Amino acid sequence: MINIETPLTDEVVENLKAGDIVLINGYVYTARDAAHKKIVGLIKNDAPLPFDLKGQIIYYVGPTPAPPGKVIGSAGPTTSSRMDSYAPLLLSLGLKGMIGKGQRSEEVRQAIKKYKAVYFLATGGVGALLSKHIVSAQEIAFPELGPESVKKLLLKDFPVIVAIDCYGADIFKR
Repeated sequence: MINIETPLTDEVVENLKAGDIVLINGYVYTARDAAHKKIVGLIKNDAPLPFDLKGQIIYYVGPTPAPPGKVIGSAGPTTSSRMDSYAPLLLSLGLKGMIGKGQRSEEVRQAIKKYKAVYFLATGGVGALLSKHIVSAQEIAFPELGPESVKKLLLKDFPVIVAIDCYGADIFKR
């Protein structure tokens, strides 16, 4: 297993290969399709973003509300292809990683390669277990989206697999 810290650097990304098992530590940001649409709208209107994209990871998740005594509810990945139309732009602005489930389009795979980024798979169907690796959660943008608002999560040993590395290797194409 490879331990990595956020934010990601080119050096860290270059050392990750498709199929690697990785534990992520540090801050990541949540965003699903509705939040991506709003973020792209801000970019197109030259408005400030809720967080700096450079070196960051976006986790495609809409966590459930936190039960009493917990930081967050179930936090399993959503289908990544729903963000494919937004990903190349965000990667061009410095986003370094994405966490989700399922395959990505050829356009996204090429953008990952071009901008030296990485796509991680989180295991679907185990959101309650994954939430145990989330140390803190803070809503930072778009509260009107409810569970799909943008949140800043602090992860500890969050388990993922490198699905697409910065060289274009894709575990779905093997």
